[in-house]
Amino acid sequence: QVQLVESGGGLVQAGGSLRLSCAASGIIFSIHDMGWYRQAPGKQRELVASITRGGSTNYADSVKGRVTISRDNAKNTVYLQLNSLKPEDTAVYYCNARKVLSTYWGQGTQVTVSS
Repeated sequence: QVQLVESGGGLVQAGGSLRLSCAASGIIFSIHDMGWYRQAPGKQRELVASITRGGSTNYADSVKGRVTISRDNAKNTVYLQLNSLKPEDTAVYYCNARKVLSTYWGQGTQVTVSS
């Protein structure tokens, strides 16, 4: 059974930081590309950042320079460091694991940024 369990969300003031974690089980983590997505109320889910199995990263323009994605294959965990948070970063953040013909989602963790 595949599980992606996110943690680290919470309430933070604008300008603050959070570190999200996503622990994976039931998959061969190292061969999956990993991503973080977010969905704000009334909006579509959007990609925040991704990291390939080889370590190449990609970021949404809205978070470049403020966000860092990383992975630890030994711990089957992907991280998202969020800095200089803005109220518009408020959303549920979802972890995603994917490879050819399969994709998995976590249950999400809420990030709320107060102004």
